[in-house]
Amino acid sequence: MLKTTLFIGFIVISYSLFGQCAMKNTVFASGEKATYNVYYNLGFVWFAAAEVVFETKSKIKNNKKAYHFISTGYTLPHYDWIYKVRDTYQAIADSATLSPIWFSRNTSEGNSKVNNSYEFDYAKKLIYSSIEDSESPKFADTLQLKDCVLDVLTAIYYCRNIDFSKLKKNDTVPLKMILDNKITSLFIRYLGKEDVELKDERRYNCVKFSILLVEGSIFSGGEDMIVWVTNDKARVPVQIKAKIMVGSIYANLEKVKGLKWPITAQIPNKTSD
Repeated sequence: MLKTTLFIGFIVISYSLFGQCAMKNTVFASGEKATYNVYYNLGFVWFAAAEVVFETKSKIKNNKKAYHFISTGYTLPHYDWIYKVRDTYQAIADSATLSPIWFSRNTSEGNSKVNNSYEFDYAKKLIYSSIEDSESPKFADTLQLKDCVLDVLTAIYYCRNIDFSKLKKNDTVPLKMILDNKITSLFIRYLGKEDVELKDERRYNCVKFSILLVEGSIFSGGEDMIVWVTNDKARVPVQIKAKIMVGSIYANLEKVKGLKWPITAQIPNKTSD
C-alpha cells in the first residue's frame, strides 16, 4: 500500500472539471525520467526507506501512437528485512488524448503480492480486468466504463496538463479512478501556491493540493496528503507528504531528466556576503 499511496499522492486535479476526457499533452515528452526518495517518519526520526522511478516512452498500440508509462518502486536494501517492497506499474495511453488504454500493477510488499491488469474498451464502454493477489485466486471481471476513468499511473501525467489558473483556493474537484478493480470517487482541494524546500535545500515555487485518501491498510482516509508540483510549464511533482497509520511518509524529487520544458520554478539559494 505504500506505493499505491504515493501514486495517489501525485494526482493533483481532475479532468471532470472540464467535462471531457481528452487532454492534449503540452507538458511532458517521451524520454522523461524522474526519481524520488521516499522517507518514513516514526516519532521525531526521519529515514530514507525507498526509491520510486517514473519513466515515459513512445509506443504503438492498436495502430496508434501512444505513451508507455513505467514506474518502479523498491525499499532500500538495509530496510528489506523490515518490509520489503518490489513494485512495477505500467500504463499505455493514447498520445493524442491521454485516455488510458491498458494498465498493469505487479507488486510485492511484505507478504502481499498483487498482479492486476485493465484493458479499456471505449467502443463498448467496458473495462476488462484480470485480478490476482496473495489472498484470492486469479479471476477476470468486466466493469462499466462510465464517464471518465483514469488508472493511477496515467492520471499522474494527465493531470500535469491541467490549467491550474481555473481553480480558486479551497476549490474541491471530483476525480474517478479505477483502484483494486473498483471505480472510486475521490476529490482534491486546491490550496494555492507555496514555496517548498526539499531536504537538500533546493527550493521551488509550487502549486499545492490536499487529496482525499481512500481508507486502506496503512492509512485511515481523509485529507491527510499534500502534493506540491512546480508552478511552471514542466509541472513536475517535487514533494508529497502523507499521514499513515503509524507515522507518516514523505517523497522528495531527487533528480529528473528528459524534460520537455526546463524547471523555471526553482528558487535560487541565498548566498551570504
